[in-house]
Amino acid sequence: MTWLVPDSLWWDGRLSARTALRDGRAVPLAEVPPGDERLRLPGTVLPGLGDAHVHSALVDVPTLRAGGLAYVWDLGGVPEKVAALAKRHPWVRYAGPFLIAPGGYPADRAWAPAGSCREIRSAADAADAVGEAHASGATLVKVTAHAAGPMLPPATLAALVGAAHALGLPVVVHAEGPGTVAAALAAGADVLAHTPWTEELDDALVRDCAARMTWISTLDIHGWGTPTPERGTAIGNLRRFLGYGGKARYGTDLGNGPLPPAINARELRGLQEAGMAPADILAAMAEPGRPELSWLPAGLDLDPATFAGSLATARVLGPEVCPRHIVGP
Repeated sequence: MTWLVPDSLWWDGRLSARTALRDGRAVPLAEVPPGDERLRLPGTVLPGLGDAHVHSALVDVPTLRAGGLAYVWDLGGVPEKVAALAKRHPWVRYAGPFLIAPGGYPADRAWAPAGSCREIRSAADAADAVGEAHASGATLVKVTAHAAGPMLPPATLAALVGAAHALGLPVVVHAEGPGTVAAALAAGADVLAHTPWTEELDDALVRDCAARMTWISTLDIHGWGTPTPERGTAIGNLRRFLGYGGKARYGTDLGNGPLPPAINARELRGLQEAGMAPADILAAMAEPGRPELSWLPAGLDLDPATFAGSLATARVLGPEVCPRHIVGP
């Protein structure tokens, strides 16, 4: 048996030394059987760190591994193309097409490729669309609710969520504009694709979201490093959501403007501004049960002042990144 023995290991929310890891199981180094091989390397090993909001039509997904992303969620694309991408790169989890109202967002956007949107015309059509996504290999469903254009009626949105849940698929909603977060919540959606940014949400609504939903952060799309009112609104909403016990996931909406094709230190700092400690952020970047591992050659830095810059140096520990310092037993 072969055990990985880093200088330190971040596992199950704590940092430990003299710990060995194999097949997702961490044990004290002293408990490794004497005859088992030990692969040693400097720095810290962590669960795979990923981005829960990317678009493969707008960014070269395979190159993201070099930027430290061990896995990604593709949240809307041409079903056949995304399925083919995920077949080549199993660390890509995907939602299939955007499920939209007839003529709804983002069908009217130049960046949305032909075939990336599926119009939903009735409750029965919603069930068919979810079945098609599931048959294509999607493990998520992506729906849009954009107040500036056509939106799905509440009954249709609820039918879509019900059909997805019947197949074990979480529903991710792009909610933009007044009333859209409440509509997503009322329909039983599981995840918001973005932290709401268009207005300060009612406190009762934030509290109800925190009890039932996960929010993907995407804070850095508002200004890409330049402070904007929208960024401030999103951070304020997220701070209250977290204060009520809500769960956030790290995600950047890669492909939306000049975002780094890597772990984004600006996004990490935004999460810190919203009140998340380094341990919370690490939990928001890892997905339980995934096989990938991440590696920080210089070790994990949990100092809040330097954490973001440090974590942005993470690399995927896999065939494409083989630490030269690994030695035999």
